[in-house]
Amino acid sequence: MRLKYEFYIDAQPEDVWDTLVTPEGTRKTFFGCVIRSTFKEGDSFEYVGPGQDGDETIHVYGKILTYEPNKVLSYLEHPSSTYHANHEELESRVTFSLETVGTCTKLTLVNDQWTDNHPAYENAEQHWWMILSNIKTVTETGRALNFG
Repeated sequence: MRLKYEFYIDAQPEDVWDTLVTPEGTRKTFFGCVIRSTFKEGDSFEYVGPGQDGDETIHVYGKILTYEPNKVLSYLEHPSSTYHANHEELESRVTFSLETVGTCTKLTLVNDQWTDNHPAYENAEQHWWMILSNIKTVTETGRALNFG
């Protein structure tokens, strides 16, 4: 199973990168969540924000695989125990890649290496479109989309 998306954003890679990793950017684009991490390869990360367990709900967690500012962010992720009792067994890899194309930035997202029968696959398939559309809009305009 593999999900792949490509978006062209009218901004420089540095601006798209800020939207992907800074608290200001992720709060607007990942449904109010921020990434907690040192961003060192091999270190852990968490997406934390409003949810079933309050404002400090851990939605996904995992390990940073690659962190090359303005180029590549890749990590292995697990859904938190809030969503699945067997969360440690459920895993996928997420890779964001940035590439300059003319005066734009091409953002490619690949979400692959899913464990068999991963219950979050369909949810990810639906929500990545929203998240990536929001990354594009926030980077270009500073405003998040209102999905209701």
